[in-house]
This record gives sequence, structure tokens and C-alpha cells, in this order.
Amino acid sequence: MEPFDFIEIKVPAKAEYVGVVRLSISGIANRMGFTYEDIEDLKVAISEALTNGVKHAYSESEGGEITIGFGVYEDRLEVMVADHGGSFDLGEVKRDIGPYQQDDEIEDLREGGFGLFLIDALMDKVEISSKYGVIVLMTKYLTENEVGLDGDRISSTQ
Repeated sequence: MEPFDFIEIKVPAKAEYVGVVRLSISGIANRMGFTYEDIEDLKVAISEALTNGVKHAYSESEGGEITIGFGVYEDRLEVMVADHGGSFDLGEVKRDIGPYQQDDEIEDLREGGFGLFLIDALMDKVEISSKYGVIVLMTKYLTENEVGLDGDRISSTQ
């Protein structure tokens, strides 16, 4: 298995924590050398996934938490958002997860509807599992022109 760093964050399933997670993904993606545009896309995608968990996973009274996992690889960032709390067993998540299909029964996945379409448009790969709550696994690849040969960030000319 290729080497990677794994970062896990748990936040209460409350809207006011979405900004905290957006800051986290921004910092991680910036350190990896993603472009400003890609970082903005990542922030929007994670906001959509979190907002869905906040809205649909728990009733107001029961509270609950959302777990976010970041898999930091040399060529990509994998982001998992799970609305059932608990810790990730990465191998198990990847075994049980499948590609998001636009014809998936949105209601079956407890999705807000538009959120998944937006996530799918912003990310390179989106996979979903509804085995235990809903887990969304989103992947964004670093493109070649964003990282120099020795891993130093270079500016892309556009």
C-alpha cells in the first residue's frame, strides 16, 4: 500500500462547525500544493457533504457527531465524511464503497439532493456508502503543473 498521512477530525453535527472543517481542508490542501481554484472547490465540496450530515443524520434533540478523514497522498487528497461518528477503518470503508451514480435513489441515501451533484462536479472521484449511515469519499488529484519536480510549489501561468 502506498504511503500516506491520515488526519481525522470529529465535530458536533452542528452548522457552526462547517467553517472549522473548511479551514482544515484549506490548510491541508495548501500544504500539498493545490491551486487556489482547487482549494475553493474542495471547500465547497466538504461544506456540502457536512451540511448534508448536519441536516439529515440526526434529529435536533439527539445531537451526534460527524467524522471527517483526510488521506494525504503524494498525488491526491482523499476526503471522507461520515455522519455516524466513530473512527474510520480505511480498508473497510474502501471495501464497502462504490461509485456515486447520478441515477442513485437520492432519498435512499438521505441526501439533500443537489449537494451530491455539486460534489460530483467539483471533485475528480466521488464514492458513497450507506451501509452505516452515509459515508462520502471524495478524491481530488494534484495535477502535474501544480507541483515541481522536487515537490516545491510552482506558480501556474494562466
